[in-house]
Amino acid sequence: MNSKLEIVWTPHPDKFITWGSDICLYEVHPLKNNINTNIKLCNTNGANLISSNSNHPFIKCLDVHPKVDSDLLMAIGNLYGKVSLLSCGPSSGFDPQALTGKDLVPRHSRPCNAVLWNPVDNNVLAGCLDKYRSDHAVLLWDIIKFPPVNENNAAKLSMNTVQPAVELARPVAEYGISESAHSLGWFKSNSKQMVVGMNNKNIKLLDFRDPNKVVISNMTKAVYGVCVDPHNDKHLASYLENQTFIWDIRNFEKPIITLTHLKPVVKIEWCPTKYNLLGTLQKDSSCIILYDIQRTLVGNEEIEPSVLERSVLPGSPHNITSFSWHRSDESRFLTIALSGSIIDYTVFDRITLNWGATSSVVWTYGCKTMKYIQDNILNDISYKIKKRAKLEYGLKDEFWKNSDIADDDMLSNVWNWLYLSEQLVENNIFGDKDIVKNMYYKHPGVQSILKIDANTNKSELVTFNWADLGNPNCSGSVRIFKHEDRQRAMHLCSWDFESFTDEILEFVEHLEKDHAYTRAAAIAVFNLKVKLAIEILGKAPDHASDGHSLQIVAMALAGFCDDKNSTWKQFCSVLRTKLTDPYLKAMFSFLTADNYNYDNVLNENGMAVDDRVAFACLFLPDNKLHIYLKKLSDRLLEEGNLDGLLLTGTNADGIKLLQRYLDVTGDIQSTALLAVQAFSEEVSSHAAKHWVESYRNLLDTWQLWNERAKFDIMISSHRPNEKHSQQVYVSCNFCGKSISACIQGLNRPRGQFIRMGNAANNKLKVSSCPNCRKPLPRCAICLMHMGSKTESLNSDIENNKVLEFAHWFTWCQTCRHGGHASHMVHWFKEHSECPVTSCTCRCISIDSITSTMFTS
Repeated sequence: MNSKLEIVWTPHPDKFITWGSDICLYEVHPLKNNINTNIKLCNTNGANLISSNSNHPFIKCLDVHPKVDSDLLMAIGNLYGKVSLLSCGPSSGFDPQALTGKDLVPRHSRPCNAVLWNPVDNNVLAGCLDKYRSDHAVLLWDIIKFPPVNENNAAKLSMNTVQPAVELARPVAEYGISESAHSLGWFKSNSKQMVVGMNNKNIKLLDFRDPNKVVISNMTKAVYGVCVDPHNDKHLASYLENQTFIWDIRNFEKPIITLTHLKPVVKIEWCPTKYNLLGTLQKDSSCIILYDIQRTLVGNEEIEPSVLERSVLPGSPHNITSFSWHRSDESRFLTIALSGSIIDYTVFDRITLNWGATSSVVWTYGCKTMKYIQDNILNDISYKIKKRAKLEYGLKDEFWKNSDIADDDMLSNVWNWLYLSEQLVENNIFGDKDIVKNMYYKHPGVQSILKIDANTNKSELVTFNWADLGNPNCSGSVRIFKHEDRQRAMHLCSWDFESFTDEILEFVEHLEKDHAYTRAAAIAVFNLKVKLAIEILGKAPDHASDGHSLQIVAMALAGFCDDKNSTWKQFCSVLRTKLTDPYLKAMFSFLTADNYNYDNVLNENGMAVDDRVAFACLFLPDNKLHIYLKKLSDRLLEEGNLDGLLLTGTNADGIKLLQRYLDVTGDIQSTALLAVQAFSEEVSSHAAKHWVESYRNLLDTWQLWNERAKFDIMISSHRPNEKHSQQVYVSCNFCGKSISACIQGLNRPRGQFIRMGNAANNKLKVSSCPNCRKPLPRCAICLMHMGSKTESLNSDIENNKVLEFAHWFTWCQTCRHGGHASHMVHWFKEHSECPVTSCTCRCISIDSITSTMFTS
């Protein structure tokens, strides 16, 4: 009896066979169809046992007929050389010949090592047997030529019954007398040829049109598991012990690839659905090793192939004894373990990923499918950049207008801050604006404004008693530090009011309109106006802040007492950590602070950076203020947080911050725009040049030509000294030299140019080449030489902003015909073909942008 378990997919896509001591037929069902299954193959599929047969106890090999039918015909080779034909149930396709139950018996008994149906001539069956001194090792039978049977012998047989043969079927061809055959394989391109591993010493290619003739033979001991690549008949594989060999029959002397394994090989099989993929199974192993053989052609010659190795763990808890590729589902196979457990597994291929110029992603999904994701689904930074570019992000005249387009809180804060800084400089808040711009660059930062010196220019210390501020339950005091530089820095932080004055009312009212009740209340408390904070919280709706009822918070705030032994302070010190709103936490941390230690407020990351900096400018002494600002600046720089521009300003440290922001986010758009708009050319010239060029290339890649042009115009407005190299030239047809007036006018006297218009219109035009004096081409419409003054054919163009382009050269990139721009526009409003006689070029349809303009 055969204790080894084998498995094989049948030609029917939902059926497979297992065999060992019994032959079992299973049918696969998806689990989602609510069908009860006997065994679970994977998370999506299960299988039910259809039938079994235990009448063939000495099986050595099995193959299923390749014809796809409702019935399955199998050839079973046993230990004594007999090959039996077995049908799995009622057979309509094979019944006329009563094939079920027939036995194909060699003349002398010995083990049958392999049976294999011909994949093209499906009626031909081959078997290979061990050696016998007066018998052949390879036998071929043709089931069509089997001897006829009478009606009694033609009865239909079920899978559980066996009918003895009435007459032995004779083989139609034989080969290898007194030899032994171990394995075999058919060629698809030539159904009359097969390859056989024989005698433990060679692999032979046989042609059964002349059974006595060996086509090709080589010397090797790797005669086991011979199988032909189903996609390339020129390649085959075999194995011996712990080595697998790949052969090319065009050069059969030595293998083209030798694969060495850690354990002996028990089975190899080519994948029928994927090119050049070979699966191997080793002894006592729970994984399948896949070899992807990459063949490369250089010219017409094939160079030595490379191999990609991959281990696949189907998830079997025991060692695998066999596996079988699915015949139609890509990269899918079954495995069976020594315990009898069956796994249905699909190999996910290595994908080839491509990122398109339009920020779309496409990748291979198997051999015949490609999947595609559009950029708006990915929500990648590139999609945001494209969306902003179309809305003219960063090109607005006033900085605050860009904040509405940014669609990002941090970027919105940056653009708003740039607008605020610009207004403060223009209003001479920091002194004479010309001096300030020279000292602090275009936008000063807090660190550059604070010129406080502990020895000569230190801050003034002012102490306030809580009782004098309208808090009768308090006996302590609070101290603040005053300095004109501190007040200027607070203006940069949007605290554009004098501290502890009634001007704060306007500021908090603005916050209330934005429903920022907790921030307004916290800033009121920081300015020592506790009653105002209570009023603000009392106006807020219920649960306005993360589920906290702000009216209850206002009640708690109304009991404010700064006595460290008071119940209020002890209670609030414990419960403030349970608050989730950062401003509420900071507010109670400030009121319950001991010995003027405000670390819990300054380190509250949920608060805006400008509020924390303004708070530090109020309550930290000079030395601690500089230390805190330096630490905060370094941390924001490390994070790539653009809020750090508040501290650095638009200096060299600001450029480092922009670079770090770019590294973290990949937002080349904001980086380039901020560098051009906010930083001076002297500071950013080296770094910004690369950013600007990268953003230009990105816009060009997306074919956003208008956006690219507007970006260049913006750069020119901010950096008039930056000269752009000329990118378009018009050359002479005769001498090939440039006739551009803007270049030639620099090197030649004016006498060589024809002046158009009156003296007031001092513009230089040419109607002939300045070098060879040959006339310029004629306009296809007016037939005048280019460069000559013409009247526009359309009054609308005269009133258009592009009036200066009316006399420019324009031509079709396909047929090379053209003329004055205004004439071409007028012509193609009524025609689609070229105006030149006999030219059939449809110029306007080639230019999709112009075509859209004319049809809109």
